[in-house]
Amino acid sequence: MKTTYQIDKTALVLVDVLNDFLADDGKLNAGVKPMIEKMDLKANLKNLISSSRQAGIKIVYAPHGLDEHSFENLSHVLPRMQWGKDNKVFWKDSKGADFYQDYYPMEGDIVAERHHIYNSFFNTDLDKQLRDNGIEYVVLAGFTSQTCVEGTGRHALESGYHVTFLTDGVAEFTERAQDMAIEISYPAFGHAVLTIAEFIDALKTSVA
Repeated sequence: MKTTYQIDKTALVLVDVLNDFLADDGKLNAGVKPMIEKMDLKANLKNLISSSRQAGIKIVYAPHGLDEHSFENLSHVLPRMQWGKDNKVFWKDSKGADFYQDYYPMEGDIVAERHHIYNSFFNTDLDKQLRDNGIEYVVLAGFTSQTCVEGTGRHALESGYHVTFLTDGVAEFTERAQDMAIEISYPAFGHAVLTIAEFIDALKTSVA
């Protein structure tokens, strides 16, 4: 069944569209670049953001960010996350943690507090920002498909939001992880699993 979005209650949530993923000198770029190129993700995201702005939906940024105090409240830190801290990935106030130039926030956009684990809601103001703006429909894109995008989507679902995953608006480090997210996780945790073109088409027939 085709999803109809309420424009004033819909937000595009961009997860971790940061230089460490997207810039050529980003600390994680080499690992994720093959999937970025296979998905034509840079062009896809540019089109998605532009079309979403034209439709009048809210653009929300959910960025990663680490510092020397990250994980102090965790007794058991995932080795992958510890590696990120040790190598200062998404390090606060660094170029790597800044937004990629083509997707930089504009006036009127929402930038949530930085998350330091997969779930962009955990210990951030993302939920408050969404609710303060009357958002009920959350549309997810960004990095990475199976970790932060999926983790954020699961939390959104369990918090009562309508959740949409965009299959060509995400990328992973491996094809297997990408396929697992899109084919198994997204249908389990999303009300809608769409391509960017399908989402943009749905916006054209949605209500203000």
